[in-house]
Amino acid sequence: MDFNVKKLASDAGVFFTRAVQYTEEKLGQAEKTELDAHLENLIARADCTKNWTEKIFRQTEVLLQPNPSARIEEFFYEKLDKKLPTRTTNAELLGQYMQDAAKDFGPGTPYGSTLITVGEYQKRLGGAERELLQTSAINFLTPLRNFLEGDWKTISRERKLLENRRLDLDVCKARLKKAKLAEAKAALWSEEVDKAEQELRLAQTEFDRQAEVTRLLLEGISSTHVNHLRCLQEFVEAQAAYYAQCHKHMQDLQKELSRFPNAFATNASASGVSAGHSPLATATLPGASSPSHPHNASNALGSGTLKIEEVKPPATGTRKAKVLYDYDAADTSELSLLADELITVYTVPGMDPDWLIGERGNQKGKVPVTYLELLS
Repeated sequence: MDFNVKKLASDAGVFFTRAVQYTEEKLGQAEKTELDAHLENLIARADCTKNWTEKIFRQTEVLLQPNPSARIEEFFYEKLDKKLPTRTTNAELLGQYMQDAAKDFGPGTPYGSTLITVGEYQKRLGGAERELLQTSAINFLTPLRNFLEGDWKTISRERKLLENRRLDLDVCKARLKKAKLAEAKAALWSEEVDKAEQELRLAQTEFDRQAEVTRLLLEGISSTHVNHLRCLQEFVEAQAAYYAQCHKHMQDLQKELSRFPNAFATNASASGVSAGHSPLATATLPGASSPSHPHNASNALGSGTLKIEEVKPPATGTRKAKVLYDYDAADTSELSLLADELITVYTVPGMDPDWLIGERGNQKGKVPVTYLELLS
């Protein structure tokens, strides 16, 4: 017990002398031993590495998991050293909702069957996202976390110890200086001077040893950069694989959806007629696949009493349209089309909503709506 009390008193004394030295340095009342330029540069580089690594780590977490509550949950599971339960991604949840809705709407209907297909691909997108999260956590986030919670804590501890050794050294220097002044005034050799010089030599040795240890740790930052570079490359590869998978899934989905163009065109035409809208509203959306050949145009102008050459464009209501796919006219009343060309289109009273009148220069004829993209 006596030993512990003495040690406590000794530690308190050391802490007090360091505090006094630190305060006097801040007030400019005491000299401070400066570190060599190389060590100062290493410290600055290490601080920069720590600060940016921390920012990159935090923002990557936000990128991969935007939900703060989910991030907090992951943090607690990690600290408790427990396995995080599997969490459904937003895309997977959306896909499940779509498929559940299809059951109520009727899986045999065009809308229901499409919901089932889109829902399945949403689940695939969610699976790709889950794989990205797992790969990024292992190959990128974990190494950054290990540096911040492992290597950096060791460096910080040794730097703090170096600062204490420097304060002890400067305390000994100040003590020796005072002893020599007292000796000069007394005009005799003082034992205090010998003691102060011995303490200074010991403090200098401790300081030099700690400076070397700290320098070696700080020089290891270069190896940290190399390791983080490799992890960054793996993170980019994981992102590239994820986006490639998403692109492939969406291409496959578009191919699946292109199998039902007739249903889409029919629904659009029916809704346009029932609402009293112009058949111009049923033009094909950009990016859709080429639809099947429309029904025969023999009755496109109603009773057929109106001849195509007699049709005149209205004063208002003409629009420009871009041709999406090649189309071969079935008879002289139709106008053949070439993909990507621009034509003028309009409708006339009593015309089939699946058709428009198209003009290209002096040529004129009926054109199918589903082959066009209206521009204006």
